[in-house]
Amino acid sequence: MKIGVPKEIKTNENRVALVPAGALALVTAGHSVTIEKGAGEGSGFSDDLYVKAGAKIAPDAASVWKDAEMIMKVKEPIEREWPHMREGQVIFTYFHFAADEKLTKAHIASKAICIAYETVELPSRELPLLTPMSEVAGRMAVQEGAKYLEKIFGGRGVLLGGVPGVLPAKVVILGGGVVGINAAKMAAGMGAHVVILDLSLERLRYLSDVMPANVQLLHSNRFAILEQIVDADLVVGGVLVPGAVAPKLILKGDLKTMRQGSVIVDVAIDQGGCVETMHPTTHENPTFVIDGVIHYAVANMPGAVPRTSTFALTNATLPYALQLANKGWKQALKDNGALLKGLNMVGGTVTYPAVGQAFGIPVEPASKFV
Repeated sequence: MKIGVPKEIKTNENRVALVPAGALALVTAGHSVTIEKGAGEGSGFSDDLYVKAGAKIAPDAASVWKDAEMIMKVKEPIEREWPHMREGQVIFTYFHFAADEKLTKAHIASKAICIAYETVELPSRELPLLTPMSEVAGRMAVQEGAKYLEKIFGGRGVLLGGVPGVLPAKVVILGGGVVGINAAKMAAGMGAHVVILDLSLERLRYLSDVMPANVQLLHSNRFAILEQIVDADLVVGGVLVPGAVAPKLILKGDLKTMRQGSVIVDVAIDQGGCVETMHPTTHENPTFVIDGVIHYAVANMPGAVPRTSTFALTNATLPYALQLANKGWKQALKDNGALLKGLNMVGGTVTYPAVGQAFGIPVEPASKFV
């Protein structure tokens, strides 16, 4: 199979979809790999490293897209890339279709085969290709939140862990999944007072066994959320409904009850965000303020630490990419039920129910196409 890796062009996105070792694995398996010139530089991989691995270097994105039977990316193709997409071409990346109708309709029109990292799902309900970036984003949420609590960034001027004689900051985490547990580890490790809210009692029991003493656990409901955010210094939104729009847990009116200079980091922004007033931001302009509350909603948070993120992502995606390349997409999806759940659309037809529900688009079962 001909595999293409274009350079990511989303604002301040420095990750790359394939490390040189991954290129070597695909080439060794008998496939051709073409990397756009400079695609790996943001993550510390020179073109020479890819050449040594057996990959070809293309001068521009158009050349990569034109020849590739499968495109591997990190982020969804943005508008400048849409003209490159074509019928029958496999695109393997994060899409988050349910949060963006224009993006969804562009990919339907392309008739490409869209396999989304974020909806590949194991029988255990684990999302193996979303997990590594959720781990990074959860840890970064606390790192960034701590920064924006500093007075020079408009925050309350609070040190997350406090000092002897001064109480630590309060960190409220909405969702006890991968984002939530990683955010809690960071915040608790820095000495903060941490509260995790989650709907699943089973999850809360698990967290009770693994979290340190400065982490409290609370069953999530509207009243509990309102009670906890009133005196929160940092709120981390880490809720996830796989492939679907995130529920709005903090409403505009709720901000007036929060402390001036407190910070909300909405990691769920890729799926529309769990805060009503939130909209996507960039690493260049990461925050905005409403009712005195600092909103942080960078949609590609892990792009700020591309070296770590690229290794973490490709460790997870490469085995699936090899299956797609070795068997062809149809046979790979037929043989692997987890990968089949990653199929979001094919030939102009939506195959992932949550995407269809988001925009009232008819859905056909993915199994029909393999």
